[in-house]
This record gives sequence, structure tokens and C-alpha cells, in this order.
Amino acid sequence: MKRQGQAQSLKNLTKSNVWDIQENDVFRLWAQAERDSDLRDNERHYIDVIKSAFTIEEVKVDKPEVIKKYEERGCQVGQVRLDEGTTVKWALRKKPIQRITDLTWENIHHISAQKLIEVLERNFGGGWESLPQSVQDIILSGFDISTTTLPTARLKKPGGLYEKKVADGFEVLEISKGSWTEAIFAKEKPVTMIKPARLSSLEDSDDDNLLKDLDEEDDELPEEDKRQDDDDDEDFDDDKLTEESYRTTFDTNPEELEMQADEVGEDADY
Repeated sequence: MKRQGQAQSLKNLTKSNVWDIQENDVFRLWAQAERDSDLRDNERHYIDVIKSAFTIEEVKVDKPEVIKKYEERGCQVGQVRLDEGTTVKWALRKKPIQRITDLTWENIHHISAQKLIEVLERNFGGGWESLPQSVQDIILSGFDISTTTLPTARLKKPGGLYEKKVADGFEVLEISKGSWTEAIFAKEKPVTMIKPARLSSLEDSDDDNLLKDLDEEDDELPEEDKRQDDDDDEDFDDDKLTEESYRTTFDTNPEELEMQADEVGEDADY
């Protein structure tokens, strides 16, 4: 894999793109870095980045039967040389993304819409609105999400929203609510539309130094400019932007909806 013309290495590995590699890649990149003079100085940083996507266990008993147990757990065992020439064996395993609590700002851009639907299906009960706002924000940073709740018999009406979304490449999760069904549509956002996830992945740019520089620049702003910046921040409503970007669901009681459905014509647009 290459990133902006650079060959992949531990130096350009971040807590985001580390989700693109596998266990054997970690051992390969570490072996390459062993020949680099900066490995000793940056070893802790590299390990922290790797640990954000992998579990690392040191194999202290180097016996075939012990290695086999690690492999049965889905780990890949390999040898790495740490600082001062110390050689150890690691048992590496990619962290699974199975629950909504496994979703992060870093890994959300490295899963498919189908995988997202699987995660949501495994955790769902109350629908999209039952998700914590923090989880919704993470998902919306990487996916276009829309929802609708309709009588089950009308959900897949020819020419309706369901048919159009599926034809447009959306994955869909159906959640039964009695005689009604909530449909959640998910589609990966084009790479050009994905905005950086806050400042959560600045580890490859010397976080402390960069943030320090930003603070110093802010201190040097004229007082009038600072007041203007504060006003701009107050005018910006992130919650409103997020809500407008996905919400098509209406909140009401399913029983009330069922009563309303009898009054709506067949050609009504939900």
C-alpha cells in the first residue's frame, strides 16, 4: 500500500490507516524499521499506534504447544527486536469490530456499509434514535444515513423510498416494530466528502508541538479578531448540521401512526 507517494512504513502509520493492514504487515513493517536508526527513539509511539487496532501479547513461553494455542485464538505469532537489541515474540490479533462501542473516529472509514449494517443489527433494538449521539456522529462521519418508518406492508411499495435507496447502492437494515418497520439506509461517503475526524488523529504530526503552535498563534491574534472568532463559533451549530445531514425519521407512537395510515391515500408520499 502507498500513501501520497510514500511507501508504507512505521513512520507513516497512523491510528487511522493502521486499520488497513493485517498482522503479517505489522511484522513486516517492524522488520524494515529495525534497520532504521530512529526505531529506538520512536518505539513507544509505534507500539501505541499498533495497539490502537491490534492486541499485542508477549509470548513468554516459546513452546510449540503454547504457540498453537495463540494461533487457535486467531493470533499470528512473530518475532520482533526492541530497543537495545532485545528480541521478543508477539502474538498479534486485529481488534474485531462487532459492537457499536467498537466504532471509533479512526476505524469508521475503514469498514464497508455492509459491515456497518451487521454491527448495527447485532446491537439494535430501538432503532436509529436509540443509538447514543456520540455513536451517531461517528457513523455519520463516514456514511450517508437516512431512515423511514412505514407500515410493513407498504415499506417496499414499487417506486417508493426503499426501492430507490437500494437501487442507489444503499445497504438497508429493517427493524420490526409491530405492524410497522423502521428501515435504516447506509452508504459509504465518497472519499472526497469525508472530513477529518476532529483532531483525534494528529499523532503522525507531533500532536503536542502542533497543538502548542496553534495555541501560540491564537495568543498573537489582535483582541478584535479573537472576538470575531468567538462570535463565529457561537453562530455555528454542529448539532443542527448533523441532524440536517441524516434525519428523515419522524418521532411518534406506532399506534398513532397506524391510525393515521388508514386516513392516508395509497399515493401518499412518506
